[in-house]
Amino acid sequence: MRTHKCGELNKQQLGTTVTINGWVHRRRDHGGVIFIDLRDRAGLVQVVVDPDVADAFATAEHVRSEYVLSITGLVRNRPAGTVNPNMVSGEIEILAKQIEVLNESETPPFPVESEIEVNEELRLRYRYIDLRRVAMQEKMKVRRDVTRVLRNFLDDNEFFEIETPYLTKATPEGARDYIVPSRTHENAFFALPQSPQLYKQILMVAGMDRYYQVVRCFRDEDLRADRQPEFTQLDIETSFMDEDEIMTIMEEMIRQLFAKVINVELDAEFPRMSYQEAVSKYGIDRPDLRIPLELVDIAEDMKSVDFKVFSAPANDPKGRVVALRVPNGGEKLSRKDIEDLTKYVSIYGAKGLAYIKVNDLAAGIDGLQSPIVKFAPAEVWSSVLAKTNAQNGDLIFFGADKAGIVNEAMGALRVKLGHDLNLLEGEWKPVWVVDFPMFDWDEKTGRYNAIHHPFTAPSCSAEELVANPGIALSRAYDLVLNGTEVGGGSIRINRTAMQSTVFEILGIGEEEAREKFGFLLDALKYGAPPHGGLAFGLDRLVMLMTGSTSIRDVIAFPKTQSAACPLVSAPAVVTDEQLKELGIRLIKPAGKEK
Repeated sequence: MRTHKCGELNKQQLGTTVTINGWVHRRRDHGGVIFIDLRDRAGLVQVVVDPDVADAFATAEHVRSEYVLSITGLVRNRPAGTVNPNMVSGEIEILAKQIEVLNESETPPFPVESEIEVNEELRLRYRYIDLRRVAMQEKMKVRRDVTRVLRNFLDDNEFFEIETPYLTKATPEGARDYIVPSRTHENAFFALPQSPQLYKQILMVAGMDRYYQVVRCFRDEDLRADRQPEFTQLDIETSFMDEDEIMTIMEEMIRQLFAKVINVELDAEFPRMSYQEAVSKYGIDRPDLRIPLELVDIAEDMKSVDFKVFSAPANDPKGRVVALRVPNGGEKLSRKDIEDLTKYVSIYGAKGLAYIKVNDLAAGIDGLQSPIVKFAPAEVWSSVLAKTNAQNGDLIFFGADKAGIVNEAMGALRVKLGHDLNLLEGEWKPVWVVDFPMFDWDEKTGRYNAIHHPFTAPSCSAEELVANPGIALSRAYDLVLNGTEVGGGSIRINRTAMQSTVFEILGIGEEEAREKFGFLLDALKYGAPPHGGLAFGLDRLVMLMTGSTSIRDVIAFPKTQSAACPLVSAPAVVTDEQLKELGIRLIKPAGKEK
Protein backbone atom coordinates (compact mmCIF):
# COMPACT_ATOMS: atom_id res chain seq x y z
CA MET A 1 0.00 0.00 0.00
CA ARG A 2 2.96 2.36 0.45
CA THR A 3 6.41 2.83 -0.99
CA HIS A 4 7.89 4.80 1.90
CA LYS A 5 7.20 5.82 5.49
CA CYS A 6 6.42 9.48 6.12
CA GLY A 7 9.33 10.21 8.44
CA GLU A 8 11.89 8.49 6.23
CA LEU A 9 11.53 10.72 3.16
CA ASN A 10 14.37 13.12 2.40
CA LYS A 11 16.26 14.66 -0.54
CA GLN A 12 17.32 11.22 -1.77
CA GLN A 13 13.79 10.76 -3.15
CA LEU A 14 13.70 14.12 -5.00
CA GLY A 15 11.90 13.86 -8.31
CA THR A 16 10.37 10.45 -7.58
CA THR A 17 6.72 9.54 -7.14
CA VAL A 18 5.94 7.96 -3.78
CA THR A 19 2.94 6.58 -1.96
CA ILE A 20 2.62 7.18 1.77
CA ASN A 21 0.01 6.18 4.35
CA GLY A 22 -0.74 7.75 7.69
CA TRP A 23 -2.86 9.98 9.89
CA VAL A 24 -3.63 13.66 9.34
CA HIS A 25 -1.54 15.35 12.00
CA ARG A 26 -2.47 18.86 10.93
CA ARG A 27 -4.40 20.40 8.00
CA ARG A 28 -3.92 24.02 6.94
CA ASP A 29 -5.78 25.93 4.20
CA HIS A 30 -3.62 28.80 2.87
CA GLY A 31 -5.89 30.62 0.48
CA GLY A 32 -6.41 28.00 -2.15
CA VAL A 33 -3.46 25.70 -1.36
CA ILE A 34 -4.00 23.03 1.29
CA PHE A 35 -1.14 21.71 3.42
CA ILE A 36 -1.42 18.36 5.20
CA ASP A 37 1.15 17.10 7.70
CA LEU A 38 0.85 13.34 7.40
CA ARG A 39 2.12 11.22 10.30
CA ASP A 40 3.07 7.60 10.76
CA ARG A 41 5.30 5.83 13.29
CA ALA A 42 8.44 7.03 11.50
CA GLY A 43 7.52 10.73 11.68
CA LEU A 44 5.94 13.55 9.67
CA VAL A 45 6.04 14.79 6.10
CA GLN A 46 4.43 17.86 4.57
CA VAL A 47 2.02 17.32 1.69
CA VAL A 48 0.96 20.16 -0.62
CA VAL A 49 -2.41 19.85 -2.37
CA ASP A 50 -2.79 22.22 -5.33
CA PRO A 51 -6.26 23.12 -6.74
CA ASP A 52 -4.95 22.16 -10.18
CA VAL A 53 -5.36 18.52 -9.12
CA ALA A 54 -9.12 18.74 -8.75
CA ASP A 55 -9.92 15.30 -7.31
CA ALA A 56 -7.14 15.38 -4.73
CA PHE A 57 -8.03 18.97 -3.78
CA ALA A 58 -11.71 18.12 -3.33
CA THR A 59 -10.80 15.24 -1.04
CA ALA A 60 -8.34 17.37 0.93
CA GLU A 61 -11.03 19.99 1.57
CA HIS A 62 -13.04 17.46 3.56
CA VAL A 63 -10.35 15.62 5.53
CA ARG A 64 -9.91 16.41 9.20
CA SER A 65 -7.47 15.57 11.99
CA GLU A 66 -6.75 11.85 12.44
CA TYR A 67 -8.28 10.79 9.12
CA VAL A 68 -6.27 7.90 7.70
CA LEU A 69 -5.04 8.70 4.18
CA SER A 70 -3.10 7.17 1.33
CA ILE A 71 -1.35 9.86 -0.71
CA THR A 72 0.58 9.48 -3.94
CA GLY A 73 2.66 12.41 -5.10
CA LEU A 74 5.93 13.89 -6.32
CA VAL A 75 8.80 14.58 -3.92
CA ARG A 76 10.19 18.10 -4.42
CA ASN A 77 12.28 20.68 -2.56
CA ARG A 78 10.53 22.98 -0.14
CA PRO A 79 10.51 26.64 -1.20
CA ALA A 80 13.32 28.81 0.16
CA GLY A 81 12.71 29.91 3.74
CA THR A 82 10.32 27.07 4.58
CA VAL A 83 12.84 24.35 5.44
CA ASN A 84 12.22 22.72 8.84
CA PRO A 85 15.58 21.55 10.30
CA ASN A 86 13.79 19.72 13.13
CA MET A 87 12.33 17.11 10.78
CA VAL A 88 14.08 14.37 8.79
CA SER A 89 11.77 15.30 5.92
CA GLY A 90 12.12 19.02 6.62
CA GLU A 91 13.87 19.85 3.33
CA ILE A 92 11.26 18.30 1.07
CA GLU A 93 7.52 18.14 0.54
CA ILE A 94 5.16 16.01 -1.51
CA LEU A 95 3.01 17.52 -4.25
CA ALA A 96 -0.12 15.38 -4.05
CA LYS A 97 -1.44 13.73 -7.21
CA GLN A 98 -3.92 11.35 -5.60
CA ILE A 99 -5.52 11.17 -2.14
CA GLU A 100 -7.57 8.26 -0.85
CA VAL A 101 -9.39 8.32 2.47
CA LEU A 102 -8.72 4.94 4.06
CA ASN A 103 -10.85 5.79 7.10
CA GLU A 104 -12.52 8.80 8.66
CA SER A 105 -12.14 9.82 12.29
CA GLU A 106 -14.40 11.47 14.79
CA THR A 107 -12.97 14.48 16.60
CA PRO A 108 -10.46 13.01 19.10
CA PRO A 109 -11.15 13.52 22.83
CA PHE A 110 -7.93 15.54 22.99
CA PRO A 111 -5.65 16.97 20.29
CA VAL A 112 -2.90 14.64 19.13
CA GLU A 113 -0.75 17.36 17.59
CA SER A 114 -0.66 19.50 20.74
CA GLU A 115 1.49 19.10 23.86
CA ILE A 116 -1.15 20.61 26.14
CA GLU A 117 -1.66 18.89 29.50
CA VAL A 118 -4.38 16.24 29.34
CA ASN A 119 -6.03 14.51 32.29
CA GLU A 120 -4.30 11.15 32.77
CA GLU A 121 -7.53 9.24 33.25
CA LEU A 122 -8.71 10.54 29.87
CA ARG A 123 -5.37 9.67 28.26
CA LEU A 124 -5.58 6.10 29.54
CA ARG A 125 -9.25 5.73 28.56
CA TYR A 126 -8.28 6.63 24.99
CA ARG A 127 -4.78 5.19 25.11
CA TYR A 128 -4.82 4.38 21.38
CA ILE A 129 -5.17 8.13 20.73
CA ASP A 130 -2.59 9.05 23.34
CA LEU A 131 -0.05 6.64 21.84
CA ARG A 132 -0.34 8.43 18.48
CA ARG A 133 1.28 11.52 19.97
CA VAL A 134 4.84 12.06 18.77
CA ALA A 135 6.21 12.24 22.34
CA MET A 136 4.64 8.90 23.24
CA GLN A 137 5.84 7.24 20.05
CA GLU A 138 9.37 8.42 20.78
CA LYS A 139 9.20 6.87 24.25
CA MET A 140 7.99 3.58 22.83
CA LYS A 141 10.90 3.65 20.37
CA VAL A 142 13.36 4.18 23.23
CA ARG A 143 11.79 1.28 25.09
CA ARG A 144 12.20 -0.94 22.02
CA ASP A 145 15.83 0.13 21.63
CA VAL A 146 16.56 -0.44 25.33
CA THR A 147 15.25 -4.00 25.19
CA ARG A 148 17.14 -4.72 21.98
CA VAL A 149 20.50 -3.42 23.29
CA LEU A 150 20.15 -5.32 26.58
CA ARG A 151 19.30 -8.56 24.80
CA ASN A 152 22.19 -8.15 22.37
CA PHE A 153 24.66 -7.53 25.19
CA LEU A 154 23.54 -10.56 27.16
CA ASP A 155 23.48 -12.78 24.08
CA ASP A 156 27.03 -11.68 23.26
CA ASN A 157 28.08 -12.60 26.81
CA GLU A 158 26.70 -16.14 26.58
CA PHE A 159 23.54 -15.65 28.63
CA PHE A 160 20.56 -17.89 27.74
CA GLU A 161 17.09 -16.34 27.45
CA ILE A 162 14.80 -18.81 29.22
CA GLU A 163 11.10 -18.34 30.03
CA THR A 164 9.77 -19.18 33.47
CA PRO A 165 6.11 -19.86 34.41
CA TYR A 166 3.50 -17.19 35.07
CA LEU A 167 1.24 -19.60 36.94
CA THR A 168 3.22 -20.52 40.03
CA LYS A 169 3.07 -20.70 43.83
CA ALA A 170 2.71 -17.85 46.28
CA THR A 171 6.02 -16.75 47.85
CA PRO A 172 6.72 -14.12 50.53
CA GLU A 173 8.49 -11.22 48.79
CA GLY A 174 7.17 -8.19 50.67
CA ALA A 175 3.96 -7.59 48.72
CA ARG A 176 0.68 -9.38 48.13
CA ASP A 177 0.36 -11.92 45.35
CA TYR A 178 -2.25 -11.85 42.64
CA ILE A 179 -4.12 -15.13 43.12
CA VAL A 180 -5.48 -17.18 40.19
CA PRO A 181 -8.13 -19.85 40.90
CA SER A 182 -7.72 -23.20 39.19
CA ARG A 183 -10.77 -24.86 37.61
CA THR A 184 -9.04 -28.22 37.25
CA HIS A 185 -7.64 -28.31 40.80
CA GLU A 186 -10.58 -27.83 43.15
CA ASN A 187 -10.03 -25.31 45.97
CA ALA A 188 -6.45 -24.67 44.81
CA PHE A 189 -4.89 -21.49 43.50
CA PHE A 190 -1.95 -20.36 41.44
CA ALA A 191 -0.16 -17.07 42.10
CA LEU A 192 1.24 -14.70 39.50
CA PRO A 193 5.00 -14.29 40.10
CA GLN A 194 6.37 -11.26 41.91
CA SER A 195 9.66 -12.29 40.30
CA PRO A 196 11.13 -15.48 38.80
CA GLN A 197 13.51 -15.68 41.78
CA LEU A 198 13.20 -19.34 42.69
CA TYR A 199 12.96 -20.57 39.12
CA LYS A 200 16.14 -18.80 38.10
CA GLN A 201 17.98 -20.24 41.11
CA ILE A 202 16.82 -23.70 40.09
CA LEU A 203 18.09 -23.00 36.57
CA MET A 204 21.52 -22.46 38.12
CA VAL A 205 21.24 -25.79 39.93
CA ALA A 206 20.32 -27.24 36.52
CA GLY A 207 23.64 -26.05 35.12
CA MET A 208 22.33 -23.30 32.81
CA ASP A 209 25.20 -21.11 34.07
CA ARG A 210 23.96 -17.78 32.68
CA TYR A 211 20.26 -16.92 32.37
CA TYR A 212 18.24 -13.83 31.50
CA GLN A 213 14.65 -13.00 30.75
CA VAL A 214 12.63 -9.89 29.92
CA VAL A 215 9.73 -10.83 32.15
CA ARG A 216 6.42 -9.52 33.41
CA CYS A 217 6.01 -9.52 37.20
CA PHE A 218 2.98 -8.84 39.38
CA ARG A 219 2.60 -7.27 42.81
CA ASP A 220 -0.68 -6.36 44.45
CA GLU A 221 0.68 -3.40 46.41
CA ASP A 222 0.02 0.29 46.87
CA LEU A 223 1.08 2.24 43.81
CA ARG A 224 3.06 5.40 43.18
CA ALA A 225 4.71 7.13 40.21
CA ASP A 226 7.35 4.45 39.70
CA ARG A 227 5.26 1.37 40.57
CA GLN A 228 2.66 -0.67 38.70
CA PRO A 229 0.74 -3.84 39.61
CA GLU A 230 2.28 -5.47 36.54
CA PHE A 231 5.72 -4.40 35.42
CA THR A 232 8.63 -5.55 33.30
CA GLN A 233 12.07 -6.39 34.56
CA LEU A 234 15.27 -7.69 33.04
CA ASP A 235 15.97 -10.72 35.19
CA ILE A 236 19.50 -12.11 35.32
CA GLU A 237 21.22 -14.97 37.14
CA THR A 238 24.68 -16.46 36.79
CA SER A 239 26.82 -19.18 38.36
CA PHE A 240 30.46 -19.11 39.46
CA MET A 241 30.65 -15.31 39.71
CA ASP A 242 31.00 -13.28 42.88
CA GLU A 243 29.40 -9.91 43.51
CA ASP A 244 32.35 -7.93 42.16
CA GLU A 245 32.28 -9.84 38.88
CA ILE A 246 28.51 -9.49 38.55
CA MET A 247 28.59 -5.75 39.23
CA THR A 248 31.45 -5.28 36.76
CA ILE A 249 29.68 -6.97 33.86
CA MET A 250 26.39 -5.23 34.66
CA GLU A 251 28.15 -1.83 34.71
CA GLU A 252 29.43 -2.48 31.22
CA MET A 253 25.93 -3.42 30.07
CA ILE A 254 24.43 -0.21 31.45
CA ARG A 255 27.25 1.89 29.97
CA GLN A 256 26.64 0.38 26.54
CA LEU A 257 22.90 0.86 26.94
CA PHE A 258 23.18 4.60 27.62
CA ALA A 259 25.79 5.14 24.91
CA LYS A 260 23.86 3.32 22.19
CA VAL A 261 20.32 4.46 23.00
CA ILE A 262 20.64 8.08 24.20
CA ASN A 263 24.28 8.86 23.36
CA VAL A 264 25.32 9.36 26.98
CA GLU A 265 28.75 8.32 28.27
CA LEU A 266 28.49 7.17 31.89
CA ASP A 267 31.48 6.98 34.25
CA ALA A 268 34.12 4.37 33.37
CA GLU A 269 33.64 2.92 36.86
CA PHE A 270 30.57 3.28 39.05
CA PRO A 271 31.32 4.25 42.66
CA ARG A 272 30.34 1.92 45.50
CA MET A 273 28.88 3.00 48.80
CA SER A 274 27.85 1.06 51.86
CA TYR A 275 24.25 1.08 53.01
CA GLN A 276 25.39 2.62 56.28
CA GLU A 277 27.18 5.49 54.54
CA ALA A 278 24.21 6.14 52.25
CA VAL A 279 21.74 6.36 55.12
CA SER A 280 24.14 8.39 57.26
CA LYS A 281 24.90 11.01 54.60
CA TYR A 282 21.66 11.07 52.62
CA GLY A 283 19.00 9.54 54.85
CA ILE A 284 18.14 6.94 52.22
CA ASP A 285 19.62 3.84 50.60
CA ARG A 286 19.09 5.19 47.08
CA PRO A 287 20.92 8.54 47.16
CA ASP A 288 20.82 11.05 44.34
CA LEU A 289 24.51 11.95 44.12
CA ARG A 290 23.84 14.87 41.79
CA ILE A 291 22.74 16.80 44.89
CA PRO A 292 25.80 17.98 46.88
CA LEU A 293 23.93 18.37 50.21
CA GLU A 294 24.72 15.94 53.04
CA LEU A 295 23.29 15.18 56.47
CA VAL A 296 25.73 15.70 59.35
CA ASP A 297 25.30 13.92 62.68
CA ILE A 298 25.35 16.32 65.64
CA ALA A 299 23.92 14.11 68.39
CA GLU A 300 27.12 14.31 70.47
CA ASP A 301 26.85 18.10 70.50
CA MET A 302 23.21 18.02 71.62
CA LYS A 303 23.25 15.46 74.45
CA SER A 304 23.65 18.04 77.22
CA VAL A 305 21.63 20.99 75.91
CA ASP A 306 18.46 22.13 77.69
CA PHE A 307 16.46 21.90 74.48
CA LYS A 308 14.62 18.56 74.92
CA VAL A 309 13.62 18.47 71.26
CA PHE A 310 17.31 17.90 70.50
CA SER A 311 18.68 16.34 73.70
CA ALA A 312 16.03 13.59 73.99
CA PRO A 313 16.72 11.94 70.61
CA ALA A 314 20.45 12.65 71.05
CA ASN A 315 20.43 10.45 74.15
CA ASP A 316 18.07 7.83 72.67
CA PRO A 317 19.91 4.83 71.11
CA LYS A 318 17.17 4.76 68.47
CA GLY A 319 17.20 8.51 67.94
CA ARG A 320 19.13 10.75 65.58
CA VAL A 321 19.95 14.47 65.38
CA VAL A 322 21.27 15.87 62.09
CA ALA A 323 22.07 19.16 60.43
CA LEU A 324 21.64 19.93 56.73
CA ARG A 325 23.55 22.93 55.40
CA VAL A 326 22.08 24.77 52.39
CA PRO A 327 24.72 27.02 50.78
CA ASN A 328 23.39 30.58 50.45
CA GLY A 329 20.06 29.29 51.70
CA GLY A 330 19.56 32.36 53.84
CA GLU A 331 19.43 34.42 50.66
CA LYS A 332 17.49 31.95 48.52
CA LEU A 333 14.76 30.89 50.95
CA SER A 334 12.16 33.24 52.40
CA ARG A 335 10.25 32.81 55.65
CA LYS A 336 7.29 31.59 53.58
CA ASP A 337 9.54 29.03 51.85
CA ILE A 338 10.67 27.69 55.23
CA GLU A 339 7.05 27.41 56.40
CA ASP A 340 6.22 25.42 53.25
CA LEU A 341 9.22 23.15 53.84
CA THR A 342 8.06 22.58 57.42
CA LYS A 343 4.70 21.37 56.09
CA TYR A 344 6.53 19.21 53.58
CA VAL A 345 8.62 17.31 56.14
CA SER A 346 5.51 16.75 58.26
CA ILE A 347 4.35 14.34 55.53
CA TYR A 348 7.22 12.09 56.66
CA GLY A 349 6.38 12.31 60.36
CA ALA A 350 8.60 15.25 61.34
CA LYS A 351 7.06 17.36 64.10
CA GLY A 352 8.79 20.53 62.93
CA LEU A 353 11.77 21.94 61.08
CA ALA A 354 14.24 23.95 63.13
CA TYR A 355 16.74 26.15 61.32
CA ILE A 356 19.53 28.65 61.80
CA LYS A 357 20.44 31.46 59.42
CA VAL A 358 24.16 32.22 59.38
CA ASN A 359 24.53 35.98 59.06
CA ASP A 360 28.06 36.57 60.32
CA LEU A 361 30.45 33.82 61.38
CA ALA A 362 32.90 36.31 62.81
CA ALA A 363 30.29 37.52 65.30
CA GLY A 364 29.94 34.07 66.88
CA ILE A 365 26.55 33.27 68.39
CA ASP A 366 25.43 36.86 67.80
CA GLY A 367 25.82 36.28 64.07
CA LEU A 368 23.22 33.49 64.08
CA GLN A 369 19.54 34.14 63.53
CA SER A 370 17.02 31.61 64.85
CA PRO A 371 14.59 31.06 67.76
CA ILE A 372 16.58 27.96 68.81
CA VAL A 373 19.97 29.66 69.25
CA LYS A 374 19.18 30.54 72.87
CA PHE A 375 18.72 26.87 73.82
CA ALA A 376 22.40 25.92 73.53
CA PRO A 377 25.69 27.59 74.47
CA ALA A 378 28.00 29.23 71.94
CA GLU A 379 30.49 26.34 71.93
CA VAL A 380 27.74 23.92 70.78
CA TRP A 381 26.83 26.11 67.83
CA SER A 382 30.49 26.65 67.05
CA SER A 383 30.95 22.87 66.80
CA VAL A 384 27.84 22.52 64.60
CA LEU A 385 29.04 25.28 62.27
CA ALA A 386 32.44 23.64 61.98
CA LYS A 387 31.01 20.18 61.28
CA THR A 388 28.70 21.53 58.56
CA ASN A 389 31.40 23.83 57.12
CA ALA A 390 28.92 26.70 57.31
CA GLN A 391 29.58 30.02 55.57
CA ASN A 392 27.96 33.43 55.75
CA GLY A 393 24.57 33.41 54.06
CA ASP A 394 23.98 29.71 54.64
CA LEU A 395 20.85 28.20 56.12
CA ILE A 396 21.12 25.13 58.34
CA PHE A 397 18.11 22.87 58.86
CA PHE A 398 17.86 20.40 61.74
CA GLY A 399 16.15 17.05 62.18
CA ALA A 400 15.70 15.42 65.58
CA ASP A 401 13.53 12.37 66.30
CA LYS A 402 13.58 8.61 65.94
CA ALA A 403 16.24 7.69 63.37
CA GLY A 404 13.71 6.38 60.87
CA ILE A 405 11.69 9.60 60.89
CA VAL A 406 14.79 11.80 60.67
CA ASN A 407 16.23 9.81 57.79
CA GLU A 408 13.01 9.85 55.81
CA ALA A 409 12.10 13.48 56.44
CA MET A 410 15.56 15.01 56.08
CA GLY A 411 16.41 12.73 53.15
CA ALA A 412 13.29 13.93 51.34
CA LEU A 413 14.05 17.55 52.28
CA ARG A 414 17.55 17.20 50.84
CA VAL A 415 16.18 15.99 47.50
CA LYS A 416 13.48 18.69 47.36
CA LEU A 417 15.98 21.47 48.09
CA GLY A 418 18.38 20.08 45.50
CA HIS A 419 15.75 20.28 42.78
CA ASP A 420 13.99 23.47 43.91
CA LEU A 421 17.26 25.41 44.18
CA ASN A 422 18.81 23.91 41.01
CA LEU A 423 21.76 22.47 42.92
CA LEU A 424 22.19 19.38 40.74
CA GLU A 425 25.77 18.68 39.66
CA GLY A 426 26.01 16.61 36.49
CA GLU A 427 23.27 14.84 34.57
CA TRP A 428 23.84 11.18 35.46
CA LYS A 429 25.23 9.81 38.73
CA PRO A 430 25.13 6.00 39.13
CA VAL A 431 26.23 4.32 42.36
CA TRP A 432 26.25 0.78 43.72
CA VAL A 433 24.90 0.54 47.26
CA VAL A 434 26.37 -2.51 49.04
CA ASP A 435 26.71 -4.08 52.49
CA PHE A 436 23.00 -4.03 53.29
CA PRO A 437 21.88 -5.47 56.62
CA MET A 438 20.52 -9.00 56.31
CA PHE A 439 17.45 -8.23 58.44
CA ASP A 440 15.48 -5.45 60.05
CA TRP A 441 13.50 -5.85 63.25
CA ASP A 442 9.73 -5.33 63.09
CA GLU A 443 8.55 -3.90 66.41
CA LYS A 444 4.89 -4.68 65.66
CA THR A 445 5.35 -8.37 64.90
CA GLY A 446 8.40 -8.90 67.12
CA ARG A 447 10.37 -10.68 64.42
CA TYR A 448 13.01 -10.12 61.79
CA ASN A 449 12.21 -9.38 58.14
CA ALA A 450 14.59 -9.92 55.22
CA ILE A 451 15.84 -6.62 53.79
CA HIS A 452 16.02 -8.06 50.26
CA HIS A 453 14.51 -11.56 50.25
CA PRO A 454 15.09 -14.72 52.28
CA PHE A 455 17.36 -16.28 49.63
CA THR A 456 20.09 -13.65 49.92
CA ALA A 457 23.41 -14.94 51.25
CA PRO A 458 24.93 -13.38 54.39
CA SER A 459 28.55 -12.22 54.43
CA CYS A 460 29.21 -14.26 57.58
CA SER A 461 28.97 -17.86 58.73
CA ALA A 462 25.75 -19.49 59.88
CA GLU A 463 27.06 -19.48 63.48
CA GLU A 464 27.79 -15.74 63.36
CA LEU A 465 24.43 -15.11 61.76
CA VAL A 466 22.56 -16.89 64.56
CA ALA A 467 24.66 -15.16 67.24
CA ASN A 468 24.08 -11.61 65.91
CA PRO A 469 21.31 -11.47 63.28
CA GLY A 470 20.68 -7.78 63.93
CA ILE A 471 24.16 -6.71 62.79
CA ALA A 472 24.77 -9.28 60.05
CA LEU A 473 25.43 -7.92 56.57
CA SER A 474 24.23 -9.44 53.32
CA ARG A 475 25.96 -9.95 49.98
CA ALA A 476 23.38 -7.73 48.29
CA TYR A 477 23.87 -4.84 45.90
CA ASP A 478 21.56 -2.21 44.39
CA LEU A 479 22.30 -0.02 41.39
CA VAL A 480 20.98 3.49 41.99
CA LEU A 481 20.78 6.13 39.28
CA ASN A 482 19.89 9.74 40.10
CA GLY A 483 18.12 8.69 43.27
CA THR A 484 16.14 5.87 41.66
CA GLU A 485 16.85 2.21 42.30
CA VAL A 486 17.04 0.72 38.80
CA GLY A 487 18.40 -2.70 39.72
CA GLY A 488 19.00 -4.88 42.70
CA GLY A 489 20.36 -8.31 43.43
CA SER A 490 22.57 -10.47 45.58
CA ILE A 491 24.65 -13.59 45.87
CA ARG A 492 22.19 -16.35 46.76
CA ILE A 493 22.33 -19.03 49.42
CA ASN A 494 23.42 -22.28 47.78
CA ARG A 495 23.57 -24.60 50.80
CA THR A 496 20.53 -26.14 52.49
CA ALA A 497 21.87 -25.64 56.02
CA MET A 498 22.37 -21.89 55.55
CA GLN A 499 18.97 -21.51 53.91
CA SER A 500 17.31 -23.31 56.82
CA THR A 501 19.17 -21.06 59.26
CA VAL A 502 17.86 -17.92 57.53
CA PHE A 503 14.33 -19.32 57.55
CA GLU A 504 14.60 -19.98 61.29
CA ILE A 505 15.75 -16.41 62.00
CA LEU A 506 12.81 -15.12 59.95
CA GLY A 507 10.41 -17.21 62.02
CA ILE A 508 9.69 -19.65 59.19
CA GLY A 509 9.49 -23.04 60.86
CA GLU A 510 10.63 -26.31 59.34
CA GLU A 511 7.09 -27.37 58.42
CA GLU A 512 6.25 -24.03 56.79
CA ALA A 513 9.60 -23.94 54.98
CA ARG A 514 9.00 -27.46 53.63
CA GLU A 515 5.48 -26.55 52.50
CA LYS A 516 6.47 -23.31 50.75
CA PHE A 517 10.02 -23.96 49.64
CA GLY A 518 10.53 -27.70 49.78
CA PHE A 519 11.37 -27.84 46.08
CA LEU A 520 14.17 -25.27 46.57
CA LEU A 521 15.56 -26.94 49.68
CA ASP A 522 15.62 -30.24 47.82
CA ALA A 523 17.34 -28.67 44.80
CA LEU A 524 20.09 -27.17 46.98
CA LYS A 525 21.04 -30.68 48.10
CA TYR A 526 22.05 -31.74 44.60
CA GLY A 527 25.21 -29.78 43.94
CA ALA A 528 23.85 -26.23 43.77
CA PRO A 529 26.71 -24.03 42.49
CA PRO A 530 27.62 -20.65 43.97
CA HIS A 531 25.34 -18.23 42.12
CA GLY A 532 23.93 -14.76 42.16
CA GLY A 533 22.10 -12.29 40.01
CA LEU A 534 19.95 -9.23 39.89
CA ALA A 535 16.95 -7.70 38.21
CA PHE A 536 16.67 -4.32 36.49
CA GLY A 537 13.38 -2.44 36.43
CA LEU A 538 12.96 -1.95 32.69
CA ASP A 539 10.13 0.54 33.13
CA ARG A 540 12.19 2.66 35.54
CA LEU A 541 15.22 2.60 33.24
CA VAL A 542 13.19 3.81 30.27
CA MET A 543 11.48 6.42 32.46
CA LEU A 544 14.84 7.90 33.42
CA MET A 545 16.30 7.70 29.92
CA THR A 546 13.31 9.52 28.39
CA GLY A 547 13.08 12.16 31.12
CA SER A 548 9.57 11.01 32.09
CA THR A 549 8.16 11.58 35.56
CA SER A 550 6.10 8.38 35.73
CA ILE A 551 6.57 4.84 34.48
CA ARG A 552 3.01 5.05 33.16
CA ASP A 553 4.38 7.23 30.36
CA VAL A 554 6.68 4.48 29.10
CA ILE A 555 4.27 1.53 29.34
CA ALA A 556 1.92 1.02 26.41
CA PHE A 557 -1.09 0.07 28.53
CA PRO A 558 -0.47 0.97 32.18
CA LYS A 559 -2.85 0.87 35.12
CA THR A 560 -4.01 3.96 36.99
CA GLN A 561 -2.97 4.91 40.52
CA SER A 562 -5.81 2.67 41.76
CA ALA A 563 -4.57 -0.32 39.69
CA ALA A 564 -7.42 -0.06 37.18
CA CYS A 565 -7.39 -0.05 33.38
CA PRO A 566 -9.81 2.61 32.02
CA LEU A 567 -9.30 1.37 28.45
CA VAL A 568 -10.97 -2.01 28.96
CA SER A 569 -12.66 -1.23 32.32
CA ALA A 570 -10.67 -3.79 34.27
CA PRO A 571 -10.91 -5.24 36.83
CA ALA A 572 -14.52 -6.30 36.22
CA VAL A 573 -17.06 -8.62 37.77
CA VAL A 574 -17.44 -12.12 36.38
CA THR A 575 -20.60 -14.12 35.90
CA ASP A 576 -22.12 -16.39 38.51
CA GLU A 577 -21.59 -19.30 36.13
CA GLN A 578 -17.82 -18.65 36.03
CA LEU A 579 -17.66 -18.39 39.81
CA LYS A 580 -19.65 -21.60 40.23
CA GLU A 581 -17.35 -23.46 37.85
CA LEU A 582 -14.37 -22.33 39.94
CA GLY A 583 -16.08 -23.20 43.21
CA ILE A 584 -15.96 -19.60 44.43
CA ARG A 585 -18.67 -17.78 46.38
CA LEU A 586 -18.39 -14.02 46.90
CA ILE A 587 -19.00 -12.56 50.35
CA LYS A 588 -19.85 -8.88 50.64
CA PRO A 589 -17.64 -7.02 53.15
CA ALA A 590 -19.48 -6.12 56.34
CA GLY A 591 -21.36 -2.85 56.10
CA LYS A 592 -21.48 -2.80 52.28
CA GLU A 593 -24.86 -2.73 50.63
CA LYS A 594 -25.61 -5.12 47.83
